[in-house]
Amino acid sequence: MIDFMKEHEIYSEIKVPLSSSLILRLDGKNFHGLSKKLDLKTPFDYDFVVMMVNAGLDIFKEFSPLFIYIFSDEINILFNHIPFSGRIEKLNSIFSSIASSSLTLSVEQYRKDLVNHRKHNKEYNDRNVLFPIAFDSRLIPISNNEIFSYFKWRQDEAYRNCMNSYGYWALKEEYEGDELKKMIHGFKLSDIHEYLFKKKGINLGKLSTWQRRGIGIYKKDIKNSSQNNKNLKQKKFVFVDENLAKFNKDFFNF
Repeated sequence: MIDFMKEHEIYSEIKVPLSSSLILRLDGKNFHGLSKKLDLKTPFDYDFVVMMVNAGLDIFKEFSPLFIYIFSDEINILFNHIPFSGRIEKLNSIFSSIASSSLTLSVEQYRKDLVNHRKHNKEYNDRNVLFPIAFDSRLIPISNNEIFSYFKWRQDEAYRNCMNSYGYWALKEEYEGDELKKMIHGFKLSDIHEYLFKKKGINLGKLSTWQRRGIGIYKKDIKNSSQNNKNLKQKKFVFVDENLAKFNKDFFNF
């Protein structure tokens, strides 16, 4: 009977090819609604960025991937050693679950801190901002010579997302509803750049690097002197890079 029932598990034997590298991309579900409930600053909120990075760090500490790249509501994870023998249902379910639960814990702590701040400032309004936080997951088996192209594509998207977020934030002061949507869709990136500089005095090229290029998590070498001798030994630590350069092929020579 047990063997018979296991035959009904549709995805249990489907695996990604173990001969290639693998990228797993997590995308947040309805994070626009979450940001409204949390009263996050627009167009970017550093507190939320920290929450996303913490979710990435929880994944990194558990599975030691080569590289994690984060921007907006997106977490991209690069593996060279694929966990769970490449089983698709395990990869999709476990990584999205870790990210969801980690972010939920961070959001709850943020909410408590926000409530305490409002109580202290007599602005108390204990709204229940929590609702199920979820990520979807997709798997991208990839050859080593395609890794740079993938992450360049995502970093280009991070830049577009930054420009559009600032454009939307500025335009909504003058437009709303369908007119706002029409304006933002009709703007090229160069138009947004010029509009923000003229109307707001904002030079998008001088924004924080993490807003324009995203954030990387990877292991970095550090030299430490041994307690037993004076020789220098190479050690690695997990590094959160908020000042990523534009990706090039050399960056991915791990």
